Amino acid sequence: MQVVIIGSGVAGVTFAEKYRALDADAEITLVTRENDGYYSRPLLSRGFSKDTIEETIVLKPFSALRENRIEVISGVEITAIHRIPRRVEVAGACQEKSLKYDKLIIAQGSAAFVPPPLQPYRELFFCLNSLADLKTLRKFRHGILSQNRRPDWAIIGGGLIGCEVASDLAVSGDSVTLYHAMNRLMERQLAEEDSLSLFENLNHAGVDVLLNQSVHSLADENDKVCVLTEAAAEFDAVIVACGFKPRTGLAEQAGLAVGRGIKVDDCLRTEDEHIYALGDVAELPNGRLYAYIMPIRHQANWLAAHLAGQEHGSWTPPVFSTKAKVHGFEATHPYHL
Repeated sequence: MQVVIIGSGVAGVTFAEKYRALDADAEITLVTRENDGYYSRPLLSRGFSKDTIEETIVLKPFSALRENRIEVISGVEITAIHRIPRRVEVAGACQEKSLKYDKLIIAQGSAAFVPPPLQPYRELFFCLNSLADLKTLRKFRHGILSQNRRPDWAIIGGGLIGCEVASDLAVSGDSVTLYHAMNRLMERQLAEEDSLSLFENLNHAGVDVLLNQSVHSLADENDKVCVLTEAAAEFDAVIVACGFKPRTGLAEQAGLAVGRGIKVDDCLRTEDEHIYALGDVAELPNGRLYAYIMPIRHQANWLAAHLAGQEHGSWTPPVFSTKAKVHGFEATHPYHL
């Protein structure tokens, strides 16, 4: 069987390795835009306090997958899915090619969500959604440090990623102001008491947390970026951390049903019997998207076994929990997942 996987995150790589273990004869091809290998996305938000992060974040080089007879085509994009006659078009890295598949696994993950009011100012802010993003941020930060001063950051978004990045920059010695549109931090995941504890934790670390803030625009002020709310404030740089948006465009172009994510049934199968979706790009019949590592890995292992004829019935999510990587913070109540 020819299996093509789109995406080299935890969903795509876990599926590829599990399926290889279950089917020694399958032709497995993993296609990815990445060039740095399989890395830990959750550690991106700890990318400033660890000097060696650019090396230690890589869990496995692509060469290790190739040694396991998983073909990896890196630094490229899938530009089209042709459901009939079951081919995908690949472009980039000085190559264009067409790949045939018997089963296609879409595991593209998510892109950073940018609120519509900020989209016209894309050149004025950073996002942190990939190792390439982290390297860009670290290079920018190093440039300011080489001037013998500390960077002054604005972070827009007081959800999980925004709070983690604010914490890591603050413990690294930078000046950080955190803008959040709601009246408490991580309101979707934390009990009110824990939101208050998180607020105090970040304040103690030196983060200036501003709640109930509606950032309506940004402005370029020579070497600074001005954040405009009811007031105006200048920073060396701005990071927008307002959540994620599943990459559904390719599936939508192929005529697959899309809602918040790619719609799949209880077996992670799209409306096309030859195409499956995994991870935070997949929307289950209950309307949920599972964006945390444990259920994503569980999905990938289950689907590999299912396609190998070893799992029957439906995928059911495991019991799982999470924890914000904010230095010195521990929630006292369970997270809302």
